[in-house]
Amino acid sequence: MTKTSQIPSPCFVLEEDLLRKNLQLIQSVSQAADIEIILAFKGFAMWSAFPIVREYFKGATASSLNEATLCKQEMGRLAHTYAPVYDPAEFAELMDCSSHITFNSLSQYQRFDKELQQADHQVSAGLRINPEFSEVETELYNPCAPGSRLGIVAEQLPETLPAGIEGLHFHTLCESGSEDLEKTLAAVEQRFSNYLQQVKWLNMGGGHLMTRKGYDIDRLIRILKAFKNRYPHLHVILEPGSAFAWETGFLKASILDIVENKGIKTAMLNVSFAAHMPDCLEMPYQPRIRGAQSEAITGKPTYRMGGDSCLSGDYMGYWSFDKELEVGDEIIFEDMIHYTMVKTTFFNGVQHPSIGMLDSKGQFKLIRKFTYEDYKNKLS
Repeated sequence: MTKTSQIPSPCFVLEEDLLRKNLQLIQSVSQAADIEIILAFKGFAMWSAFPIVREYFKGATASSLNEATLCKQEMGRLAHTYAPVYDPAEFAELMDCSSHITFNSLSQYQRFDKELQQADHQVSAGLRINPEFSEVETELYNPCAPGSRLGIVAEQLPETLPAGIEGLHFHTLCESGSEDLEKTLAAVEQRFSNYLQQVKWLNMGGGHLMTRKGYDIDRLIRILKAFKNRYPHLHVILEPGSAFAWETGFLKASILDIVENKGIKTAMLNVSFAAHMPDCLEMPYQPRIRGAQSEAITGKPTYRMGGDSCLSGDYMGYWSFDKELEVGDEIIFEDMIHYTMVKTTFFNGVQHPSIGMLDSKGQFKLIRKFTYEDYKNKLS
C-alpha cells in the first residue's frame, strides 16, 4: 500500500509503476495486432507524464486547438484531430498542429477543403461515420443515439467519397470490452464496406478499456487481425483514453467535518464531486475508497461522502468502514486519474487539488499546486 502521509491534501497522484504497466500492455496489443495506438487527451492529458508515455507511444489524438497545441508542444508530434465542429478563426493554426483532421460532416469538410490543400504540410483528411450501433447504456455517453449530432450516417454519403478524403473514423465505445468492438465492426462493415475500400486508414476511436481486469486481450487482437486480413490496405488506429490511465493513481482528500441528518452521517471533504470528480455524478458511479466497502453494511460505521461545494447534490454514498471516521482522517479515492483532471472546474472557487506523482521508487513529487491566481485568471 502506498504511503500517503507525505502527500498534501487534496491531491491527484499518478503512480509511475502503474502507468508503465498499462503502457506496456497497450504497447503489446499494438505490436501483436500490427496497428497504431495513440493517446486520447480527452481522457488523460497530464503532460508532465508525457516523457514516460513517449517511451512507448509517439502519437496522440486531440479534440480542440488547445489539445492539438499541447500535442505539438509536449508530445513533440502533430495530432490526429477530431472535433464535432471547427471554428474558421482557428483552423489555420489547427492545421499547423495536426497530421490528420477528421470532419464531423461533409459540409465542414467542404468548407475547409481549400485550406487543407494550401497547408504547409500534408494533412490527411477523414470523415467521422456513425454506424448507428452502440451498446453504451448511459445516453450522455452514447454517440449513436437516435438523432445524434456526431458522425455521418451511411445514407448521407455519396456513392464515391470526395477525392480529398483519405480516412474514416468511428467512436461508439465507452469503457467497453472487445466483444463490443466486434459488434460495432459488424455494423460498420454492413453499412460502410464500400467506403472502407476507398480510404487509406480507419480510426476505431476510443473506449477500448483493454487495461481493465478481465478484458479479453487475446480476443481484441484476433478481432483486429481478422479485420486487417479483410482490409489489408487499411492502416488501423485506436485511440483509447481511459485505458492509458486506468487505475494508475488516486485522489487524496481529508475530512473537515461530519454532519448527521435523519440518521445519515456525511463526511464533509475538502474535495468536490461536482468540481473534481464530475464523472461520478454524470455516469453515475460510486468510486472505491481505500479501506472501505462501497455499500451500507449493518453493524459497521457507514457514511456518505460530501463535497465542499454548495451544490445540493454534491455527495455520494454509502461507504462502510471498520471504525468511526473522525475529522482529520484522510480519504483515498482510488482510480482517479482518467477523466478527472481533464474535467475539473473552479466551481464555487473551492480549492483545486494539487497534482503530483509517485515515482518508481515510491518518492512523491509535487508537480502543481493551484492558487488563488489560477482561479482569478480563469475568470479574468
